[in-house]
Amino acid sequence: MVPVLQQWALKGWPFIVRRSLPEDGDGVPLGLPLPLSLGKQRIALTMPLQAIDSSAALPGVGEVLEAAPAHWRPCLRRLAELSDAFRMRAGVFGSLAWQHATGLDYLSSSSDLDLAWSLPHTNRLDAFLAELAALDAAAPMRLDGELLREDGTGANWRELHAGSTELALKTASGVVLCSRRAFVGALG
Repeated sequence: MVPVLQQWALKGWPFIVRRSLPEDGDGVPLGLPLPLSLGKQRIALTMPLQAIDSSAALPGVGEVLEAAPAHWRPCLRRLAELSDAFRMRAGVFGSLAWQHATGLDYLSSSSDLDLAWSLPHTNRLDAFLAELAALDAAAPMRLDGELLREDGTGANWRELHAGSTELALKTASGVVLCSRRAFVGALG
């Protein structure tokens, strides 16, 4: 595995920050899912902060178009329009983001599209979720992902759209239950 990691680093390809594990110790917890050709294995590592050269936000929906299958592109364009209309940012993670970053094959016929949305204003949340659900129903792939607060805490968009009274929120340290009212009330 070390040669793969060395080649990865030499090419300047990214890692992604992940939740820390008890055995991680000091440093920044990072992850790397390998492409299909290398068995799509997930690697967890910890890097000293001073060894990290740079960081970047997730690529936006419009940035990953060329890496996407042609039949996904109309949906991606519509997602970019939806993001603009609600003044939100839609970052892409998962297989499409890795394919975009490396040029390697990560997508399969069963791949979904993983999105991380910034939050809209409270009074626009339900309208956004309704439009996203309609887009998901017509999409050639499953739209998966979360709406993220500024602190990085995320709620699954499907749970929010379903009107669940309790949400499983993902945080940097784990998963916690929160009422929908408390999560939505934090939007302002």
